[in-house]
Amino acid sequence: MNQLPGQITTGSDGEAFEDVASDYSRLLLLRGVAALLFAFLVFFWPRLTITGLAMLWGGYSLVDGVLALVAAIRGRSGAPRLWLGLIGSAGLVCAGGTLFALDDVTAHLVGIISIWAITIGAMQVWAALELRKAVDGNWILVLDGLGALLFGLALAFWPNLRAEALLWLVGWFAAAVGSLLVSVGYWLRRTTP
Repeated sequence: MNQLPGQITTGSDGEAFEDVASDYSRLLLLRGVAALLFAFLVFFWPRLTITGLAMLWGGYSLVDGVLALVAAIRGRSGAPRLWLGLIGSAGLVCAGGTLFALDDVTAHLVGIISIWAITIGAMQVWAALELRKAVDGNWILVLDGLGALLFGLALAFWPNLRAEALLWLVGWFAAAVGSLLVSVGYWLRRTTP
């Protein structure tokens, strides 16, 4: 490809990407802001406990799930509506679990976050591989996806973390994901007509 990094190609793949990107740049920005707010609360909530982290996780899952479901419902045909619907439904299930079974969610929080991170990472790597046809410079999504996979696997193989370590790891991961979503959303908004 003879183009600058981050430049969108022309042709049917590029035009389809531009249509989807213009629809979802706002979604990425909003989801990124929600993740950054979650990270901020994790870092600065005084004497946050694992139960408090589970409640914050439930609130974040609710906001992220609602945003994804609204985008899935409003999306154009051919857009990633199925994936958004699945992400939104998973967010609502996590939020509902926190509301109705807080003790169970708290007891299994490391496993829940681990599965979420592995799933998100795999979907980001898949999306980056799909986008390579339309976007030059999609390596940032691959790196973020691999980071999410490694974070999820680390939690899966290291499930007995001290509370402070878990809070810091989850906070930094949410900050990284939120920063990436805001950056990509802003980039899409600037590169699409």
